[in-house]
Amino acid sequence: MEQKLVKEQRWNDLAQEYQTMLYRIAFSNMKNRADAEDVVQETFLRYMKDEKPIQNKEHEKAWLIRTAINICIDILKSSWYRKTTAWNEMLPIAAQNIYLPYQIKDDKMLEAVLALPVHYRNPIYLFYYEDYSIHEIAGILNEKEATIKTRLRRGREEVKKILTEGRP
Repeated sequence: MEQKLVKEQRWNDLAQEYQTMLYRIAFSNMKNRADAEDVVQETFLRYMKDEKPIQNKEHEKAWLIRTAINICIDILKSSWYRKTTAWNEMLPIAAQNIYLPYQIKDDKMLEAVLALPVHYRNPIYLFYYEDYSIHEIAGILNEKEATIKTRLRRGREEVKKILTEGRP
């Protein structure tokens, strides 16, 4: 009984520590609140089901981020998701729901980042909004560092195009 309470407390602490970060990552991929919340919930459920011990806090955090991104990709690839359209959540309105501490409200920049393809959006988001290094992002996304550098460079170019030309 006591072990169950310890486990529950551990899961509560984990949720308190990572839910905001995971929500922002999920929202940057899903672009709507409801789907982002579902992704975060599914991420924690998978963590609870996976009984393997995790080596340290950084590995745990990387596992959660990688799992959330994989869930987003799975949902976005699903036939159901591709054939439906959210009727009440548009990008500019949805972008206002993301709280990024210590950031001046620059909705155009965030909208431009959210308009990027996933393979550019995730490295850009993790690098600029979550303050991960290129080495850490490469580990989280299971890519080479050179690939992450290239995607950051190309992603920056795309954001610049979006902001200067006004095209999504």
